[in-house]
Amino acid sequence: MPASAFEYALIRVVPRVERGEGLNVGAVLLCRQHRFLQARLHLDRTALQALAPTLDLDAVAEQLALIPLVCAGGTAAGPIGTLPLYERFRWLTAPRSTVIQPSPVHGGLCTDPAAALERVFQQMVQR
Repeated sequence: MPASAFEYALIRVVPRVERGEGLNVGAVLLCRQHRFLQARLHLDRTALQALAPTLDLDAVAEQLALIPLVCAGGTAAGPIGTLPLYERFRWLTAPRSTVIQPSPVHGGLCTDPAAALERVFQQMVQR
């Protein structure tokens, strides 16, 4: 099977936007040829608490939980969930100046997008 192009972005928690300090908490990957859009997330509460002791971690976790819903699509994700895969990915990766931010979008090639997502997650998020 020939390799297919994919795009991914990291998901970061940046507790104080003015400081620019953040923690990678996930990755979202799109492979259009495989009709694949998924996210892998892990909120390291201990590391984030050390970075921002007053941050409401439950509120952050609640917001992060919406990302896989948007990836899956459908009415559970609201109006965004009805958009095509590519547009949902662009919505998830649009630059923001909020506590939860995407990185710039990066690309690569893969034959198995789920394995590519796991590899990105292990290399860039997992500690």
